[in-house]
Amino acid sequence: MTNVWDDRAEAYRKSPDHASGDDLDLLVEWCEPSEETKILDVATGGGHVARRLRERGAIVVTLDASPGMRPDVIAGAEDLPFDDASFDVVVTRIAPHHFTDVRGAVAELARVASRFVVIEDTLYSSEEHEEAEKLRDPTHIRSYSEAEWRDMLEAAGLEVELVEYFEKTHPLEDWLARTGCEGDDAKRVRKLLDDRMTSDGEAWTDTKILLRARRSQK
Repeated sequence: MTNVWDDRAEAYRKSPDHASGDDLDLLVEWCEPSEETKILDVATGGGHVARRLRERGAIVVTLDASPGMRPDVIAGAEDLPFDDASFDVVVTRIAPHHFTDVRGAVAELARVASRFVVIEDTLYSSEEHEEAEKLRDPTHIRSYSEAEWRDMLEAAGLEVELVEYFEKTHPLEDWLARTGCEGDDAKRVRKLLDDRMTSDGEAWTDTKILLRARRSQK
């Protein structure tokens, strides 16, 4: 899997989908970055979250399992090499659907955060959408509903305090090209996403869920 992501690293660094958007703006605000804030960016990918947080003066450590993503620390989300409560905030964006043990990863995010955890990911919508995501990218494990996210975060000792949804539009060809999906697989993906395609057939839409969960005071 690491080699796959190394090969994709430059495409994700240049991806407009990941580099901007109202969802990214809100994610940054929810992290409450300042010069005193120490933040861990888990599965940093193209580094867009870290860049924005550093522009606001935060002390950011990036972590990713792929060396090609050029993180500060190479490690998976399921086994973070940090002491408990090492960071004020832990954030991860559009990555948990790749985590092989998402509950273990959420527990780790909660363990190393002293204040709160901020998560953005694709919202579960249908099995057809899941099939399309896996066909386009075999590293996709699963997307989750709000109820599932709340359950995982609460099980990790966190209290969900903020939730927001954003509809995102993705140019189809660029989205397929980022993972090298082509030919019959690409045709099948398009068919599976038929109900999500824009009227011109050039793009498709999904919904991102953002959650902020604070360490429980109970």
